[in-house]
Amino acid sequence: MGVVIPLEESKNKLASVKPLVDLTKADMDRVNQLILSKAGSDVQMIPEVANHLISSGGKRLRPMLTLASSCLFGYKGENHIKLATSVEFMHTATLLHDDVVDESDLRRGKSTARTIWGNQASVLVGDFLLGQAFRMMVDVGSLDALDVLSSAACVIAEGEVLQLSVAKNMETTEDDYLSVIRAKTAALFAAAAEVGPIVAEAGKSGRNAMKSYGMNLGLAFQLVDDALDYGGKAADLGKNVGDDFREGKITLPVILAYRRGTQEERAFWRDAIEGGNSTDANLEKALGLITKYGTLNDTIARAVHYGTIARDALAPLPDTPWKSAMMEVIDFCIERVN
Repeated sequence: MGVVIPLEESKNKLASVKPLVDLTKADMDRVNQLILSKAGSDVQMIPEVANHLISSGGKRLRPMLTLASSCLFGYKGENHIKLATSVEFMHTATLLHDDVVDESDLRRGKSTARTIWGNQASVLVGDFLLGQAFRMMVDVGSLDALDVLSSAACVIAEGEVLQLSVAKNMETTEDDYLSVIRAKTAALFAAAAEVGPIVAEAGKSGRNAMKSYGMNLGLAFQLVDDALDYGGKAADLGKNVGDDFREGKITLPVILAYRRGTQEERAFWRDAIEGGNSTDANLEKALGLITKYGTLNDTIARAVHYGTIARDALAPLPDTPWKSAMMEVIDFCIERVN
């Protein structure tokens, strides 16, 4: 069952990542070469597992943000390639670990590494990629960049633990949820964007602008992802619709539906989420309640809010193709619901 989400706030129905992809193409080709090189190992299973996920068709938005934010400030060196690759390895490692924790079977429409090679291999290859990421950060020789990315790694791990602690708990508040996605998703977006001006030696104002842009873009991105789990299509999601429901994840559409529901409806949510009674019939009922209380639209409205903050963070910067492309990414991330 899919739910149509009207997005009245959308101004441009043709928003795309293509301008950013085009601008970063030459550098991303070099990033992709470095990814393949650094994912190599004499231990055969490591490149097999790593390449399975690396080649699975993700947009690589985070490393593109590192490249774009460095070029936005006029960087002409080589170190942004290593930092972008480090960012992508950090992201890939978290996906490998996430799929184990969440017991996920699909990732971007393909079987997850854990279903092919097992949980142990997925965790250990994720650790290998993190190690390679930090080696490249050290190669760059910027303590500030190392500080930003290593801090993000810690925050992401904290977010994973926090999500685990609130899983299947219907008393989770919207503030709790925002703390989870700020740590799990937005922190890496923020770090990916901030290391660009660091390597370009752009100064504190540039760093702050990019950090704010990345953080708020990441929040908008995750809010839309969580709406799509109840309102998208499996072909678009790369996973099954309702996976969050089946895994007992507490996301904003559920939080709002629970808060707004009757006593009987709240009892249903507790049984389905806390009690693990996540049958297909209960998923249909959950979708009905989410529609009844308009919680997908309200989730998207939150995403639009954070997108506006991201836009305002870029506003004072000179108008360039880089800035324009990064602006359009905000619209693209939000308009994925259409």
